[in-house]
Amino acid sequence: MMATYIEGKTPFPEFTVCMMLDDIVYAYYDSNEHKVIHRVIRQASDRIMDTEDKNFVNNFVGYVHGGMKDRASIMKNFFNHTNGIHVFQRAAGCELLDNNKPGVMISKDAYNGENVEEQYYDVDHNSLHSDWRWPNMDSKALSSAGTWQYQIIYHPNCIKFLKKHLAKIQNRVLKKVKPRVRLLQKTLTDSGGAKVTCLATGFYPRHINLTLLRDGQPVSDHQITGGELLPNGDETYQMRKSLEVSTEELQKHLFTCTAEHLSLDNKININIDSKPELNDVTSVITVIVVVIGACLIVLAAAIYLMWQRKGSRTSPQSSYTSASSKYSNTILLPPISIQVS
Repeated sequence: MMATYIEGKTPFPEFTVCMMLDDIVYAYYDSNEHKVIHRVIRQASDRIMDTEDKNFVNNFVGYVHGGMKDRASIMKNFFNHTNGIHVFQRAAGCELLDNNKPGVMISKDAYNGENVEEQYYDVDHNSLHSDWRWPNMDSKALSSAGTWQYQIIYHPNCIKFLKKHLAKIQNRVLKKVKPRVRLLQKTLTDSGGAKVTCLATGFYPRHINLTLLRDGQPVSDHQITGGELLPNGDETYQMRKSLEVSTEELQKHLFTCTAEHLSLDNKININIDSKPELNDVTSVITVIVVVIGACLIVLAAAIYLMWQRKGSRTSPQSSYTSASSKYSNTILLPPISIQVS
């Protein structure tokens, strides 16, 4: 759950909540609509929240809304903030282990972009650990929850919700989509060099190992720009890493983009061969010239045969024509000269 409370005049709702399973957003709530809105990309059958779920979420987010509003008020008083726009945020969630065993639950609060409190609930030992950003604050007044609330309310309901909806959308959560990998080269007009970019896009899950190599060796991180993981908006991700090089470097070295991902049996390697052999270029030009020359010969032969057939259909009287007109239907083709460089 990602919740945001905004105090002050803005075009946004005062309170919003995103419900997520791993990194899949499947529901949204805001204080203007006062109801849960489905967030689905696929067909309508992906709707996963029944009436019981929606009633629970509506009641729960109402409780969270009130609690975050109170905490924001305490923070404003602590910092003596009276006017302006102030934001209080919370990220909370629980995990389900591989053996279907409930794991820890974590809650993190932030005010105006700075951490306020982090809480970790250990279900095995029924213990709650809290970390404070400002130790001199009245932690008892500010504390969002105690151990008993996690034990009786938060953790069991979170695990129940997680198990129920994982069964419904596990095909989306556990899917594997292969990345499309490209190695791009762009000329930089200002410097005369080039930017080499290693791009992987359209993959899921989000974890990927994308590396830009120079002559088989990884390029140093301090030379690389980019590398951030970005969403595509269709439940897939993209990542790109770029390196600026001179023309001499581009001609001297071989650059490779390599990607490793859970959807791939083997890693993908894409190269830019910046050192083409002169003989290869000459061979290509030679082949092109030969093909064009052959086409001209075939075209000339076809025209010649067409006129020959036309001449064979003339009347018998044509055989008595004078010598000057005997070859009037014959076309003399100029010689064809083909030069191959």
